[in-house]
Amino acid sequence: MKIELHCHSTASDGALTPTLLLERAHARGLTALALTDHDTLEGLAEARLAAQRLGIALVNGIELSCTWSGATIHVLGYGFAEDAPALRAALDDLHQGRWLRAQLIADRLTAKGMGGALEGARAIQQAAGDTENAPARPHFAEFLVRAGHARDRAEAFRKWLGAGKLGDVKQHWPALEDCVATLRASGAWISLAHPWHYDFTRSKRRRLVSAFVQAGGHALEVANGMQPAEQVGSLAILAREFGLMVTAGSDFHAPGEWSELGLYRAPPDDLSPLWRRFTDPGATQQGVA
Repeated sequence: MKIELHCHSTASDGALTPTLLLERAHARGLTALALTDHDTLEGLAEARLAAQRLGIALVNGIELSCTWSGATIHVLGYGFAEDAPALRAALDDLHQGRWLRAQLIADRLTAKGMGGALEGARAIQQAAGDTENAPARPHFAEFLVRAGHARDRAEAFRKWLGAGKLGDVKQHWPALEDCVATLRASGAWISLAHPWHYDFTRSKRRRLVSAFVQAGGHALEVANGMQPAEQVGSLAILAREFGLMVTAGSDFHAPGEWSELGLYRAPPDDLSPLWRRFTDPGATQQGVA
């Protein structure tokens, strides 16, 4: 079985609609997929129809934003009840916060002579696929390129939208503990996303994993795309130390970027993969053991 547990569509910051994403997965021979858009379930209904047509097993998925020790952290949830009240309430709060953040980014760009950013980013977002979510920084980056304020998206982030820049607007995310509690209350299996992507020392990364375990997390994403093998090895050591299951995924957003759909390093064989909870007919399907 070829499985993808970390990918994004136009429902958040991906380049492909859920239908096109599933068609790409099918063309690449994937047999199971979890759509893990940022802080939204909006793409799941369309993805489910495409998955049924293509014969792909679709797992309910999401990537939630939260904070820990002053940093923004991402947590992956799988196999949850889509209509769970706790999750729906949390997503409503995040939805409103993302729109406030988008407006503030646009206001800051306007103050620097780059007007029309919100409308422009929103138009780019809607052209890729209808969504009620706020435009994200990749949409603003594309607007800046088309408006002539940057040569390409890389320069847009480097000059205006990257960490510490004008458009790097921090949102008030829930705490890690609250995020995990929301997912547990919704019956999810929970994995800590790309622990190596955070700019942490080894000791701080270990403290993060410890806090995640104490909050009730189940697994560690030890492989994110084709990240260096030594990083996978270091994360595997943490998974063994804390007795965690593991996940892996491409973190696919768009063709030609970070990693291709379904392409990621394989976790070490001695670790227990979380995806068996979805693919083994005899496994427990409820996220809270």
